[in-house]
Amino acid sequence: MRKILRWLTPLIAVGVAIFIVFFLISINSSEAHIELAPLEHKKEIVVDKPQQMWLNHFYKAEKSGYFYPVNEVLIKVDLNEKIAPKPIYKLSAPELDPYQLFCLKEELKHHKLEYYLKKDKNGAELLIYSKDRDKLNSLVEVLKNYQISAYVGLYKEDT
Repeated sequence: MRKILRWLTPLIAVGVAIFIVFFLISINSSEAHIELAPLEHKKEIVVDKPQQMWLNHFYKAEKSGYFYPVNEVLIKVDLNEKIAPKPIYKLSAPELDPYQLFCLKEELKHHKLEYYLKKDKNGAELLIYSKDRDKLNSLVEVLKNYQISAYVGLYKEDT
């Protein structure tokens, strides 16, 4: 079996090389020589007759009183109306070990809440983007099962 493999590998390599050489020769030998006539300068200017375009059909239809249906959308925007900013709630959970942090992230995924996790020496602080404060309070109650003490408050930016 080893003798067959020892000779089969170089034979396949030589066969592929021969195929590539013949392929390259066949591509390069089929060059077509096209002889072009020299350009002649004609003094006559040929004006082509205007061709019938498909857009002209729509123009004629408008003259006959028919209009093609078009989807129309009317959007009214009252720019004077002030948009109230969305409240950002802050969930603080100090001194979390890695398991508690894992449990906290899994519960946030389960409750389908978007969050930003900020870690520092004091613990982890989560900025949660939600309008439903009751949902966050229920999350705090669930976190008590994991011995995670957390509280919810409004986030105020330091400016």
